[in-house]
Amino acid sequence: MKFQKKILAHKTVLTFINAFFIVSAVAAKFLFQQTVIYDIGMVLASVCGVLPIAIQAYQAAKVKVVSIDLLVTIAVIGAFVIGEYNESAIVTFLFLLGHLLEQKTLEHTRSAIQKLVKLAPATAWKLIENKAEEVAIEEVAVGDQLLVKTGAQVPVDGVVSEGTGYLNEAAVTGEAKSVYKEKKDQVFAGTILENGTLKIEAQRVGEDTTFGKIIELVEEAQDSKSSAERFIDRFAKYYTPLILVLALLTGLMTKDIRLAITILVLGCPGALIIGVPVSNVAGIGNGAKNGILIKGSEVMATFSRVETIVFDKTGTITNGKPSVAFAKFYEDQTIDYLSLTAAIEGESDHPLGQAIVDYAQQQGRKQSIAINVSDTVVVKGKGMTATADGILLTLGNRSLMEEAAVSLTTEIEQTEKALQLQGNSVVFVAAEKQVVALFGIKDQVRPGVAQTLAALKSNGIKRLIMLSGDNQTTAEIVGKELGLSEVHGELLPEEKAAFIRRLQAAGEVVAFVGDGINDSPSIALADIGIAMGGGTDVAVETSDVVLIQSKFENLIHAYRLTKKTVRNMKENIAIAIGTVLFLLIGLIFGYVYMASGMFFHELSILIVIINGMRLLSYHPKSSKLDINQFVQMEETVE
Repeated sequence: MKFQKKILAHKTVLTFINAFFIVSAVAAKFLFQQTVIYDIGMVLASVCGVLPIAIQAYQAAKVKVVSIDLLVTIAVIGAFVIGEYNESAIVTFLFLLGHLLEQKTLEHTRSAIQKLVKLAPATAWKLIENKAEEVAIEEVAVGDQLLVKTGAQVPVDGVVSEGTGYLNEAAVTGEAKSVYKEKKDQVFAGTILENGTLKIEAQRVGEDTTFGKIIELVEEAQDSKSSAERFIDRFAKYYTPLILVLALLTGLMTKDIRLAITILVLGCPGALIIGVPVSNVAGIGNGAKNGILIKGSEVMATFSRVETIVFDKTGTITNGKPSVAFAKFYEDQTIDYLSLTAAIEGESDHPLGQAIVDYAQQQGRKQSIAINVSDTVVVKGKGMTATADGILLTLGNRSLMEEAAVSLTTEIEQTEKALQLQGNSVVFVAAEKQVVALFGIKDQVRPGVAQTLAALKSNGIKRLIMLSGDNQTTAEIVGKELGLSEVHGELLPEEKAAFIRRLQAAGEVVAFVGDGINDSPSIALADIGIAMGGGTDVAVETSDVVLIQSKFENLIHAYRLTKKTVRNMKENIAIAIGTVLFLLIGLIFGYVYMASGMFFHELSILIVIINGMRLLSYHPKSSKLDINQFVQMEETVE
């Protein structure tokens, strides 16, 4: 038993040893005319190669499964009997190489779960008699009062009992926009307090928190994704007994043991063994060359059947960070209100303010660091006032403008309404009771998304659905802009996962595209999980497909590539089976002999390898044209 385990544990090493002996034997024969060394090398290669195959055949036979490993083992023994050591060596090498390629491409790490656990809060500041003490998260109970400081994680799900601040809830909702929290507001474990100080009352702790449920959902989804049985194994259930019976009957009827063994050797589907992994690896290599990581042949097969794709919004369809989409300046143009505004917002951590700072830098405003800012007053949830180079400015939303008695003209109100209808957060800048600047800020759609979605539809995708933690109105604005089939907003991670389950229960093959920790349950649960390469490690490792460079347009290439690869695999299977049938029929009727049979046998292997390698140069013809068209379309709109 220990010997079997040791052999199987070193299968990869044995594959390389097998290859070494074959290469050495061929070199000895053709370079130095050493036929004895050639035979010895092939014998050693055969022994090294057949050991793990024979063990697997034995283990399968113990549970009453007739596997293709058994056919290969018998064929190798038969080749030894008739002295065809080179054939036994090559057959074992091809078989082991096929398994090695499959193993490498199908390996899915489970370290995503470990990384999620590491991201979960490990300690909390517990208030005991109004004194904060750091305790292990396991010591926190429902009803405890906890203190959360700026930059710290919220340790449990709870409700704010005192204080205010802005929380980054991306770990739970996936949304880039920071959320203002005050007394009685709900907070979630794993979210980060960007500024302010909060006292919270624990409501759900440990595995019951929203973050804990995310970890649980990922574990469940990964466990439910057991690898489908490979085609070769299904084929072997019928093919292996058929070849064994055929060889046995031939031997009994003709009394020709060599012919019977020849049937076993030629009947071993070498092209089938190598054809599928070669197509698979070539397809994966093409994807990697084009910035797409596809994790195995099962992913290829499943992705090619997908007809419904579900998208997260923030960080997937959109850039994941608020930016200035609209800016207009009024009144006195001799004053650089953009630089003044950026200088004031530079003292704030608010994401809308940071968007204005970034916009000013993009416009070449670098002198804001020399601007003198004083008398800064933050108005909670509304904005701020400050003096910049002697000019008093009021920056914030409509509510702050009304409090400051700033007049809004009809034109400004119409602009505000139009921006809000487009999903923008509107920031007014006022000086001396007059609006001097107006900014529309939103998380903007990635370049190329609309055109990629249209291409997916034209290639067979029937439904394009967006799920978002953002409010329904904002989500619908994005969905309408992109022509999506369905849009669902205000969803927590477990609700997104439940939505995926409902689609699967209805018989749909579903792909989910996301980028954040909150997306990982849905990515793991979907038939095909697709992660943006710029997303979290957890989402990337949980996924089946990774768009390495976070280029959304690579999604269409990935989808087309999987279809092309699966078609290539089927071609190789047809070539392999057709060759075997041709050889067996020719052998039985006396038209094919061992020498000519082995020629066609090896030729079929070469053909499927060449056919598979064609995938390395495959590229959808319309992709570059489509992208250029989209760029031109955007320039026309601008």
